[in-house]
Amino acid sequence: MRFIGDYSAKIDAKGRVFLPAQLRKVLEAEGEARCILHSDLFQPCLVLYPESLWNEMLDMMRQRFNLWNGTHQNILRKFVATADVVEPDSNGRILINKKKLEYAGISSDVRILAVDDHIEIWDKQKCDDILSKTDSLGDELQALMADMPISL
Repeated sequence: MRFIGDYSAKIDAKGRVFLPAQLRKVLEAEGEARCILHSDLFQPCLVLYPESLWNEMLDMMRQRFNLWNGTHQNILRKFVATADVVEPDSNGRILINKKKLEYAGISSDVRILAVDDHIEIWDKQKCDDILSKTDSLGDELQALMADMPISL
């Protein structure tokens, strides 16, 4: 499953945001009615995972974790406890709880970024600030991809 695009939206007074039709169509085509909403671990944004991808991530974590190890158990507990199951309503909106909105600094205007296999929900200004810093993108990609054989 692949998502692509950059969309603008607004959070309503109840904490709902309209999930763009293009993204809903991808989810529907894959039979994904439910998604998992999680706070990003590294950036001040929210991440929407199709439920099947979330389950794959949890399976991968369980393979690496020893549930008899207290540290591993606590990491898994924290990771899963902060997730919310969401499903678009009949109008295509998902509900975001207040804690998650506060974490991401979202109050009104949002940008929804389709990032390959997941969807990110950002405060518009924070997203604009991060994406405006693209002057080194070419250099970063070159450094990352230079050792990979790619034929054109």
